[in-house]
Amino acid sequence: MELSGVWQVKRGVAIRIAVAVVVCVFAAGSWISGHEVEAWWLQYASASVFLITIIWAAYDLWIWRWRVVQRIPMVPRDIRGTWRGTLYSFWKDPVSGKKVAPKTVYLVVHQRAFRVATTLITDESKSKSSLAGLSKIDEDVVLHYLYLNKPRAKFEQRSRIHHGSTVLEVAGLPAERLNGRYWTDRDSRGELEFAQRSRRLADDFKDAEMIFRNEETGHQ
Repeated sequence: MELSGVWQVKRGVAIRIAVAVVVCVFAAGSWISGHEVEAWWLQYASASVFLITIIWAAYDLWIWRWRVVQRIPMVPRDIRGTWRGTLYSFWKDPVSGKKVAPKTVYLVVHQRAFRVATTLITDESKSKSSLAGLSKIDEDVVLHYLYLNKPRAKFEQRSRIHHGSTVLEVAGLPAERLNGRYWTDRDSRGELEFAQRSRRLADDFKDAEMIFRNEETGHQ
């Protein structure tokens, strides 16, 4: 089952558990206070499931990213959008000993309250996350993900498909910067720094370039 399908199952189970807990607490409270527990109360369970589903969906899509809600410690930091930054590779050419020059890259973050997915875009390839999450370590908010990198066809001879992992610290509230490192199964590693963000979501490298160019010049 795909991760999205697993999440849907978990959400449905959580909603039904919440409704069951509410019904049980209400019934127990009524019984303790001396009121008779009526079976017809249960007919409102389906309505409760519907209401909680609507509230859950609204929170997942919008409420969690409201500025006032973002200040609640347990709410995930909002990092949605396309980030522009720089990749610094530590790899050296074994023949010449030269390092790879820093390059401009874009990190596209699709995010809801309970899910996050990333795509790192360069002029040569895309790295899509297979598993991603936001966590709080001590006082630091950290984005961590595993990814599969697929180069464009014309670069495959010198840059094969590979897996890797990335850890980025999130700075600012609202988020202003992402900084961290990456590792790959090709024994390469490096650093990533992002300090510019657009709320729009880019599809590819040219689209990302155009988004930032238009925002810098005031065009939509």
